[in-house]
Amino acid sequence: MTNKSTIAQVGRHVGETVTIGAWVNNKRSSGKIQFLQLRDGSGYIQGVIVKSEVSEDIWNDAKSLTQESSLYVTGIVREEPRSQSGFELTVTGIEIIHLTENYPITPKEHGVDFLMDHRHLWLRSAKQRAVLIIRAEIIRAVQEFFNGNGFTKVDPPILTPSSAEGTTELFHIKYFDEDAYLTQSGQLYMEAAAMALGKVYSFGPTFRAEKSKTRRHLIEFWMIEPEMAFVDHEESLCIQEQFVSHIVQSVLKNCAKELEAIGRDVSKLEQIQGVFPRITYDEAIAFLQGEGFDIPWGEDFGAPHETAIAERYNKPVFITHWPTHIKAFYMKPDPARPEVVLCADMIAPEGYGEIIGGSQRIDDPALMEERFNEHNLPREAYQWYMDLRTYGTVPHSGFGLGLERTVAWICGLDHVRETIPFPRMLYRLYP
Repeated sequence: MTNKSTIAQVGRHVGETVTIGAWVNNKRSSGKIQFLQLRDGSGYIQGVIVKSEVSEDIWNDAKSLTQESSLYVTGIVREEPRSQSGFELTVTGIEIIHLTENYPITPKEHGVDFLMDHRHLWLRSAKQRAVLIIRAEIIRAVQEFFNGNGFTKVDPPILTPSSAEGTTELFHIKYFDEDAYLTQSGQLYMEAAAMALGKVYSFGPTFRAEKSKTRRHLIEFWMIEPEMAFVDHEESLCIQEQFVSHIVQSVLKNCAKELEAIGRDVSKLEQIQGVFPRITYDEAIAFLQGEGFDIPWGEDFGAPHETAIAERYNKPVFITHWPTHIKAFYMKPDPARPEVVLCADMIAPEGYGEIIGGSQRIDDPALMEERFNEHNLPREAYQWYMDLRTYGTVPHSGFGLGLERTVAWICGLDHVRETIPFPRMLYRLYP
């Protein structure tokens, strides 16, 4: 009896005959032996066809196979230490499903625009497959961390009547007869959920109509946003350290083959655990000015500033206590120094920039009222948010981690466009 198997499961069937549904990744021949490089999504395996051991029809079918042709291949599983999977298939049968002609992505070099136009096919390449597996592992590790630490997953709306941070970088739509926006953050709604459930997190798509073309920006991206009642700024920083360390160590443990496939230097990732360094915004400004940057106190940092700071460390670094006027209206001022807020940006090493932004939230109703007036926010859109301070206000904190930037950093990618299956960028809405 022939067992149906995936490539990932062939180790259970050594010495047995199995049938695998697969695509031809590549092939080569040495006279009387053909070698098929096969993939099925779960992994890669080589199929060996010896002319003297198969019928003429099977031999000719194998010869006719082209790159990305699909087939059912039957064969005996052998151990092969030299192969990536550790196994090899001695082919005894082939059933062609579809012969592909003129597959556009060949082993030669292609330009990025060409590959992005064919993203639906580019995903089949070994590197892109590895990145998506690592992305999936990061998502799994995120859920494992929060589910194991008493958090409840809550799903905030994607359609909102207002901005989370009072900015104008929003996608406007008509919601029947009303104005609405695609969400740029679920944070405000997660604060409401935290008042009901204590510790919560969301994981979903967010949108920013920011006309940026940098290697760190996408128009549509995914955010993980925890909110925690009765948690102050310092406690939140400790949770962020544990969270990011857990993600990185989970990828190292569970995605060793994928990290190898993309050529990642894992020694850099092995250092991501324990306590992360912390510097204040004041210290960061002094450092940057000492390095020759012309940046006055009170300005936000750009990519060159973040990279210069990150180069001093081999772990993510927190930059804390930012000027109040450049941060969001809901961030709690430092009681000892109200011109700065109790917040932190976590900057990834190796030049990948900010991956987390977080803060303790304002819990004083009078101060929140004052911030509303300063930012000229529409009361009718935010009344429900004000109610959170009116009815049982408590100290609380939260943060947001950008999934794609995190994937780019962990994978060592040059651009976030490879971190998501179908990226949406300033000039790209296809495929």
